[in-house]
Amino acid sequence: MSVEIILIALSGVVAGAGGGYLLHQYIASKRLEGAKDLADRILDEARKDAQAERKEYMLQAQDEILELKREMQAEFKDREREMGRREAKAQEREERLENKVEKLNQKDSELVALEKRLSRQERQLAEQEALLEGQAEEQRRKLEEISGLTAEEARRRLLDEIESQTRHDAARMIRQIEVEASETADRKAKDILASAVQRYAGDFVGENTVATVTLPSEDMKGRIIGREGRNIRALEAATGVDLIIDDTPETVVLSAFSPLRRQIAKLSLERLISDGRIHPARIEDVVKKVEQEMDVKLREIGEQATFDVGVHGIHPDIIRLLGQLQYRTSFSQNVLQHSLEVASLCGIMAAELNLDVKKAKRAGLLHDIGKAVDHEVEGPHALIGADLAKKYGESKDIIHAIAAHHEDTAPTTPLAVLVQAADSLSGARPGARKELLENYVKRLEELEGIATGFEGVSKAYAIQAGREIRVMVDSDKVDDDQTHILCKDIAKRIEENLTYPGQIRVTLIRERRAVGYAK
Repeated sequence: MSVEIILIALSGVVAGAGGGYLLHQYIASKRLEGAKDLADRILDEARKDAQAERKEYMLQAQDEILELKREMQAEFKDREREMGRREAKAQEREERLENKVEKLNQKDSELVALEKRLSRQERQLAEQEALLEGQAEEQRRKLEEISGLTAEEARRRLLDEIESQTRHDAARMIRQIEVEASETADRKAKDILASAVQRYAGDFVGENTVATVTLPSEDMKGRIIGREGRNIRALEAATGVDLIIDDTPETVVLSAFSPLRRQIAKLSLERLISDGRIHPARIEDVVKKVEQEMDVKLREIGEQATFDVGVHGIHPDIIRLLGQLQYRTSFSQNVLQHSLEVASLCGIMAAELNLDVKKAKRAGLLHDIGKAVDHEVEGPHALIGADLAKKYGESKDIIHAIAAHHEDTAPTTPLAVLVQAADSLSGARPGARKELLENYVKRLEELEGIATGFEGVSKAYAIQAGREIRVMVDSDKVDDDQTHILCKDIAKRIEENLTYPGQIRVTLIRERRAVGYAK
């Protein structure tokens, strides 16, 4: 019983195990079939997607191909049109060339015809000329028989009479013109100069730049010098002026080449003396303040000068330089006063000659502007002034008039000649300069004597109030190369032996003349 039960139980276990295995197999087969179906669906979908993408790519490729095709067609059409235009131009050019060739051929034929016609006319003219020559020769023979003279003798006699009469008339006319021109020019020049001098009624006071300062007492000298000379050194360093303190009672001498610096030093020293506080720091402050005040004063003086003359639009730096001329003298003549006189004289003469009065006054006022800086810049003050005028925008006529007023540049305009004449009038009129006539003549004689002392010099002339000397040399004794050496030697001798303001121009002239006599 128990064995059967066990067998039955075993059989049941075996049956159950087999059923479970079968069930597991069934489930696995079902899952496999589902996976296969899923895989098949995925593959189908992938195939469909791939086909769709393929179709899309194919469509895009076709679109791109079509676009490229359209672009190529458009480019091809553009090229065709360009080729068409070029062909049209080439055809048009060919037609023009053909027309030109046709015209040239036509002109050639016309020239050939014209040449033939001219040839015929030349032959006819030659025949007529030969006929006329024969007739003229026949007439000449008849005239010679009648007059008893040959044709050459008659022509020479006629020409001699005409030449003699013409020379006589021309000489008389030239002499008459020269006399009339000389008289008219001389009379007109005298009238203009006399009128200008008479109409200018400006007073002149000979001013010199003061170079001394009066002290209230002798004790002030020691205070100016200071301990171990520190005050005087500070004052000299600040002003650029040398202070000379000697045995002269209650006087300090200021020595400097620049008159403006001397004036600044003078005002500064006077202010320090009146203040009583004299030490290096105070000296620097006072000098700086005086320089600022002087700068303002120079501008005011320059503006007043332009206002007095009636000239406007001058550069501010030029106005300041005009103010500096108040402290500049030439042959003891105040240069600013001289410039105002020249401007007035230029205006008067320009009005007489119907020239630009304002421009003439402007040139006269600025003609000596170079003297404001000629102690700082090398060269003639006329050229220095011309450079300044050019720098600050003056017109070409004004620049040329400034440069030419002492013959440093040859005057080429009426304005330059006017400034020359007015400058000479202002400087040479009585009372303008303090130099005595005897000293002036003596200086010119010494200048000419130095030049004539050299071998080979035949004559020497001092001109331009002693500012220039012109030396004539013997061409047989001095050649072209020696002229340059001789000119430098004369200039060096003048520098060593004479004392003069500014500079002297040495002009050496060598002339070769040939003289012959017809006997």
